[in-house]
Amino acid sequence: MNIIHYAVNHRSHTMAAKKLVYPAADRNKDPILSVLKRYIQRGTNQTFLEISSGSGQHMAHFAPHFPHVTFYPSEYEPRLLSSIAAYANGYSNIKNPLRIDITTDFRMWGDGIFKPNSLEYIYNANMMHISPYQCTIGLFINAGQLLKPNGLLITYGPYAFDGQITPQSNVNFNESLKSQDPSWGLRDVTDLKKLAEENDIKLIEIVDMPANNKTIIWKKYMHS
Repeated sequence: MNIIHYAVNHRSHTMAAKKLVYPAADRNKDPILSVLKRYIQRGTNQTFLEISSGSGQHMAHFAPHFPHVTFYPSEYEPRLLSSIAAYANGYSNIKNPLRIDITTDFRMWGDGIFKPNSLEYIYNANMMHISPYQCTIGLFINAGQLLKPNGLLITYGPYAFDGQITPQSNVNFNESLKSQDPSWGLRDVTDLKKLAEENDIKLIEIVDMPANNKTIIWKKYMHS
């Protein structure tokens, strides 16, 4: 094995070692991809920002299907950035992960990398229920400013509806979340719709997903 071979192999092994694997992300990546395929438009130079990328598995799964889209992964937890970077390695349309605190103004992110009304897509999976509500508020405020008119916010996870959580497995999950941190828990779509409206965003579709989750499609509307 010559030194170049060694360096390439060593790098790929190091990258593999950094990749965290979340079993849930492996299970849900194809069902979510099938929803994205319905909503991601053809055409060039589109931008897709993922808030709370976790391990990075989702973005690496989605990116090859949309070569015309530039993907920006992000995460609040610094320890996850190396896993996201490892998954992004080798994909020309995935940027290096950014550290983003969704409760802050987007102008603070990545040296002001994002401009108002510039993004086609913002995607966020499984963050709302395992973070304080302030993070959900920040997601909608920033989406309202960052998305182009008719741009989409796509969220995934378990939700409550009109004060009700179903089925029992989601009730149990909600209780276990709140026992870990009282500021966590399933968010009610009724509250989210109000929050969305305050930020010029409206709910356009709720898609039933496996394991009692939903993918919710939200659209930034144009002022007439």
